[in-house]
Amino acid sequence: MNNKSNHYPTSAPAQHQQHQPGSQAAMHPEPEIIKSTHQGSNKLKNKVALISGGDSGIGRSIAVLFAREGADIAIIYLEEDEDAKKTKQLVEQEGQQCLLLKHDITDPKVAKKCAEETIKAFEKINILINNAAVQFQQKKIVNISTEQLEKTFQTNIFSIFYLTKAVLPHLKEGDNIINTTSITSYHGHDELIDYASTKGAITTFTRSLSNNLMKQKKRNSCKWCGPRSNLDTFDSK
Repeated sequence: MNNKSNHYPTSAPAQHQQHQPGSQAAMHPEPEIIKSTHQGSNKLKNKVALISGGDSGIGRSIAVLFAREGADIAIIYLEEDEDAKKTKQLVEQEGQQCLLLKHDITDPKVAKKCAEETIKAFEKINILINNAAVQFQQKKIVNISTEQLEKTFQTNIFSIFYLTKAVLPHLKEGDNIINTTSITSYHGHDELIDYASTKGAITTFTRSLSNNLMKQKKRNSCKWCGPRSNLDTFDSK
């Protein structure tokens, strides 16, 4: 007897894009954003979330899921207009507002502007998601140029520092900062040396900032992404 399941793929096909940041609109098939069966329960009603890299991938999933839970959304993106407009449409389909911020947050002044524009639109920020990142695969460390190294660190860790610094004065007791990190921060990756290094920096940044914010009763945590997805949480009590 033939097993019909053998006719269907059991994993997503590998897809690679040379240009960074990548475009979700160019992916075929596109990744699933949110389970259609998920029922929102207003866990984030009347909250406002600012999400860097919120136009696609993990960032888009967060935006749509948070919207389904009742939050209004502001997303920061670099140049992927088509992806950003799609995310805005999906958020609005959930009955929530979505502000698009097309900015390069590797500049601290621009990061501050993103916080200010979000406050102007929604009068508050309750959740900051530091999610923007790039990665460039190289088989040998000698192939990692100074330009690539600087871009990876500026995008993946410097922007988190700048945006967190800009948003923090607007957060109230009980509000939250969530940083997207990676399984590579603990296990490394032989072809993503600079990228894995930034993710390790994010994990340590999260631990340190959480301790720093403890007296303010503001929370800071990071989400591991990778084959063994885990939540590495350092919540201030």
